[in-house]
Amino acid sequence: MCGFTGFVNVKEKLKENSKTILESMNSTLSTQKFNENDYFISDNAYLAHKKLITIKPDDKRHQMIENSYYGDYILCYHGQIYNTKEIRDILIQNNFTFEGDTDAEVILKGYIHFKEDIVNYLNGAFAFVIWNTKDNELFMARDHFGIKPLFYSLFNNTLIFATEIKTIFKYPGVEKILDSQGISELLGIGPSHTPGTTVFKNIYELKPAHFAIFNKYGLKINRYWKLHSEKHTDNLVQTCNKVHYLLKDSIERQLISDVPLCTFLSGGLDSSIITKFASDFHEKEKLPLLDTYSIDYIDNDKNFVKSDFQPNSDNYYINLMCENLHTKHHNIIIDTPELASHLYDSMIARDMPGMADIDSSLLLFCKNVKTEKNVALTGECADEIFGGYPWFFREDALNSGTFPWSIAIDERQTLLHPDLSKKICLKEYIDYRYNESLSEVEILATDSKETAEKRKISYLTLNWFMQTLLDRSDRMAMYNGFEIRVPFCDYRLAEYVWNIPWEMKALNGREKGLLRYICKDFLPAEIIDRKKSPYPKTHNPTYLSKVKDMLTTIMQNSNAPINDLLNRKYILEILDSNGSSFTRPWFGQLMTGPQLMAYLCQVNMWLETYQPKIEI
Repeated sequence: MCGFTGFVNVKEKLKENSKTILESMNSTLSTQKFNENDYFISDNAYLAHKKLITIKPDDKRHQMIENSYYGDYILCYHGQIYNTKEIRDILIQNNFTFEGDTDAEVILKGYIHFKEDIVNYLNGAFAFVIWNTKDNELFMARDHFGIKPLFYSLFNNTLIFATEIKTIFKYPGVEKILDSQGISELLGIGPSHTPGTTVFKNIYELKPAHFAIFNKYGLKINRYWKLHSEKHTDNLVQTCNKVHYLLKDSIERQLISDVPLCTFLSGGLDSSIITKFASDFHEKEKLPLLDTYSIDYIDNDKNFVKSDFQPNSDNYYINLMCENLHTKHHNIIIDTPELASHLYDSMIARDMPGMADIDSSLLLFCKNVKTEKNVALTGECADEIFGGYPWFFREDALNSGTFPWSIAIDERQTLLHPDLSKKICLKEYIDYRYNESLSEVEILATDSKETAEKRKISYLTLNWFMQTLLDRSDRMAMYNGFEIRVPFCDYRLAEYVWNIPWEMKALNGREKGLLRYICKDFLPAEIIDRKKSPYPKTHNPTYLSKVKDMLTTIMQNSNAPINDLLNRKYILEILDSNGSSFTRPWFGQLMTGPQLMAYLCQVNMWLETYQPKIEI
C-alpha cells in the first residue's frame, strides 16, 4: 500500500534539476503515516515511491528494485495482490527464486517472465509502473475495476505519472486548466467522472483494466479485461454454490495481513456477509476475536426520518449481528462540526469536490479506526454487482434516459454561471457519455428482454457509480494511511454474476434476491429481509445550519471564485430555501439539501486551492 510518482523521457536526457522536481512531487503525496521513501534516478527516468507496508513489515526487500540478467527493472507499486502464492509457484517452476515474501517481488519477477501478460495473472487492487532501463521502456497497469488510482500527462515528450493528481502539477509547465469538457465533467457528471478523464485538460487517468507502454514509439494503451456476456447454463443450486465459493474465497484471500485488520459493519446485508465469513475464518484459524467497527452521528437516532432511500437506521441491526457473531464491536461517533470541518480534507484527498459529508464522514471514520487497525474489509460493491439499488427496479429511473443516480440535469445547468451556460450544454455532454457507455454493452440474442435491460443499467452502475464509490473509499482511507479492501469487487465474482439472468439475480423480486437466498442459512432472518439502506449520513439539523453558515460566508464575498463558475443568484435561492429549491438529489441517494450546500462549499475550496484557469 503505497503512493508513487515520477517522469520519464525516452528520447533525451532529463535536466539536472530533475531530482529537485521529483522530491517536490513526492512531497505532495498523501503523507499520513507512510513508512519510508525510495528514489530511483537515471538519465531518462526519475521515480519516487512512498510505502505503507501491510504484509511482512520487517521484510522490505524487493519493494522497488529488481536486478536480473534481463536488465534492470524498477517497480513503483500501490496496492495489494491476493493470489501471490499461485503466481510465485508458477515462477518458481520457471527457475525464479525469491528473497522476500512481498507481492511487489512477485509482480516484478512476473513481469520479467510474462511481460505485459502479467496483468492477466493478478487478482487484487493495484496500480504500478515498471521501468526497463535496458529497453528504455515504461510499463503501467491498473486493476480490473480501478480500485487504485493512476494518473498521467504527456508534456514535452516526457510522461509524468502519479497516484494523485496534485502531484503531477508539481512538474514545471503542467498547467491546471478547466476547459468546457472539464466543466461538463465537474458539473454535469460529477462527483462521478468519465473513465480515463479528469476535470483538468491534458491530465488523464489510466482506465481500469488497462495497461500502457511508453517507449520510443510513443504511448500505447491496451485493455486487458472486460465483462463478456455469455449464456448462463448453471441451475439455481449450481449458481448458489458457485457464488458462495467465489465470495468466500475472495473474503478469505483478503483477510491475509500481518498488520491489525477489521471489518466495517453497518448491519446491512453486505457488511454482515463479509463479517460473518471473516468471523468464521478467525475462529477456524484460531485467531483473536475479529474487531468490527460502525459509524454513527450524535443525535442521529433522535433526528432520523424514514425515506424511500433510507428506510431504517443501522443500530438495531448492528446489535443483532454482534449477538450472532464472535466479534468485538466498536462504535465510532462523529459530531456535525467535525463533518463540516473535514470537507476541505476530503476534497484534498480526492483532488476534487466529492460527495461532501459522505466523503468527510468516511475520512473521519478511517482516521478513528486507524488508531487501532490498519486494514478494513467492507461490503461495498455488492449493490453494483448483484443489483441492489432502487434504480434497478424503479420504472422512472430505468426510463430516465440518463444516469439514474444523477437525473437533476436541468438544475445542474441552472447552477452554471449564466455566461458559461450559454456556451456549455450539460445535457448534450451527459447524453454523449451515456450513449457512448451503453454502446459497449454486449447483449446476447438469448437474453430475455428484462436481462438485456438490466445488463445496460448494470454496466452503467459498475463503470460509473461503483467507480465513484471506489474512488471515495481508497482516497479517504489512504489520506489516513489506512487500507480499505472490497471483497465483492473480485473480478472473478463479477464475471460470473454478470451473466446470471436477471430473473435469478433478483430472486423473489427482491434487490440482491439471489445473494439473500444464498445467505439465508447463516445470517439472521431480519438481516436477510432488511431493505437496502445506504451509507449512514447525519440527520442532525445542526449540520444543515453549519454548512449553510459556511456557504453564506462564501457568498457574502463577491470575489469568491465560485462566482466565476456558478450562478450566484441560484445559489442564494438554494440558501434561502435550505436547499429545497434544488428539487432532486445532486448525486445518488444521499446528496440532498445539506449535502448540496456542502458540495458547493467544496467547489469554492477547490477553486481557491487549485486555482484552475478557466478556458472556454
